Amino acid sequence: MFLARIFLLLAIASEVAGTSTMNLIGEENSLWGYGVMYLLITVSYFFLSLAAKKIAIGVAYAVWEGLGITLITLVSILVFQADLNNQELLGLGLAVAGIVMVTLGEAESGKRASPSEPAMPRDASAAISDRSRS
Repeated sequence: MFLARIFLLLAIASEVAGTSTMNLIGEENSLWGYGVMYLLITVSYFFLSLAAKKIAIGVAYAVWEGLGITLITLVSILVFQADLNNQELLGLGLAVAGIVMVTLGEAESGKRASPSEPAMPRDASAAISDRSRS
């Protein structure tokens, strides 16, 4: 599970890097920029697919998308001097809270024992043993 989380972090990092290059492409309009962007996003999906082998796909995708959006927003604020209003900041805060809840839910479900075979009701087991005697 540890390795799957590393893959998920690598997927998030490459998504953030790939998506952040979109702003640079707009400024330079070079084919190299598009190539780098597509390569990084492809790498992101590759690592996401590796993470999804051990982490439930819904959880992996939620964390990938939520943290990706949050980090891309931070990059746009810190690097590209983007301006966010209060509503946008509140939305990002809710996204982070949701990611924390999903991740904690995954950790809690991982602590539960794996389901054992369902127990057969007493009446059904009695009926089977009666049939085998006849």
